[in-house]
Amino acid sequence: MARVLVILAHPGPTSFCAAWARASVEAAGGMARYRDLYGIGFDPAERGTFYGIDGPFDPLKAQEGLPLPGDVAPLVADVEWAEQIVFHFPMWWFGPPAILKGWLDRVLVHGRLHDVDRRFDTGSCRGKRVMFCVTTGATAIECGAGGKEGDARLLLWPLAYALRYCGFDICEPVFAHGVHGYVEGTEKAALEARLASVLADQPRVIAGLADRPVWRFNADCDFDSDGRIKPTAPVLWPFIAR
Repeated sequence: MARVLVILAHPGPTSFCAAWARASVEAAGGMARYRDLYGIGFDPAERGTFYGIDGPFDPLKAQEGLPLPGDVAPLVADVEWAEQIVFHFPMWWFGPPAILKGWLDRVLVHGRLHDVDRRFDTGSCRGKRVMFCVTTGATAIECGAGGKEGDARLLLWPLAYALRYCGFDICEPVFAHGVHGYVEGTEKAALEARLASVLADQPRVIAGLADRPVWRFNADCDFDSDGRIKPTAPVLWPFIAR
């Protein structure tokens, strides 16, 4: 079994999202580490005072040249230890919760997990896999291509690309749609049954993570010396297009 880091970014310890994360931990068995970002009181706002800096603050220079803050150092070690990382979070306002963006800002430290020479195809996290387990309040149709809520896969692109920058492979995400507390009676019973099936299926999902399809991104050789996509390169995402 691979070394699996499970990260929960949801404030409710009794939420479905939290139960889903615990299912991932149980499925990974003794090879799992678990971080509940809200539960540990993680501060997502990177700033100079964490490094003893009272004045102009350059995060990259501080992260590379100064001792890491005590709350961040073990989280960086988690990433270096892990072979697979499973993120559990809800979709809020068309993106992940702010605490997860703050995890990127503070934990993907310059000099350890990336630098000028180790990024994208040469990233220090090459060979490591990431999977997002995401809940949405809207339906699968609303969160799909052409849906009113916007394609949820595209909404995950900024998060995925930050991890791609560090060299991670990004696996196809898993979604649980229509997760909210505004249903009653038979609709509530149907939702609970559907969510129970998601939890029951998580051991299979975790066991298959090493073989799960991954998202394609443009390779370094697809860009010219100015960093612009070449005319002959494939267009894989609308965010990098000619």
